[in-house]
Amino acid sequence: MLKAKILFVGPCESGKTVLANFLTESSDITEYSPTQGVRILEFENPHVTSNNKGTGCEFELWDCGGDAKFESCWPALMKDAHGVVIIFNADIPSHRKEMEMWYSCFVQQQSLQDTQCMLIAHHKPGSGDDKGSLSLSPPLNKLKLVHSNLEDDPEEIRMEFIKYLKSIINSMSESRDREEMSIMT
Repeated sequence: MLKAKILFVGPCESGKTVLANFLTESSDITEYSPTQGVRILEFENPHVTSNNKGTGCEFELWDCGGDAKFESCWPALMKDAHGVVIIFNADIPSHRKEMEMWYSCFVQQQSLQDTQCMLIAHHKPGSGDDKGSLSLSPPLNKLKLVHSNLEDDPEEIRMEFIKYLKSIINSMSESRDREEMSIMT
């Protein structure tokens, strides 16, 4: 059984924990409480299987605290990660400025492919759903960007997350198949 490690990273108060709980169908959190270090959620998704054999997959979602005081822990969090989801609050201009730092640190320095990364512009309830005006500079504009609004359209982000999990599992399966072939030849 394949087990994938996915990191949720991004600035403080961007909605990482709320999204992590929603997407893993964990408990709801009603009041804001900053994540201290990391919170690990283990889950399976019946819609995601490994290749065509129908083998189940397990996921570890690492909900990482966005405070810079945890920066010394980041290398340990990143170890053996298969994917990175960068979450930001699209209504806070400083979050947009921070995006490149998160991308550089968690994706580029870890030699992950852009396909292993997804951006989520999280819209908090009542913030309005302005999807049109979000322009990102290179290299962020090459990444998959999804808007999430759990109040107006929760299923859209769930479907996009399942697609993302499938792509992570596919790349893990392909790399495992290549390893097996190289052993046999």
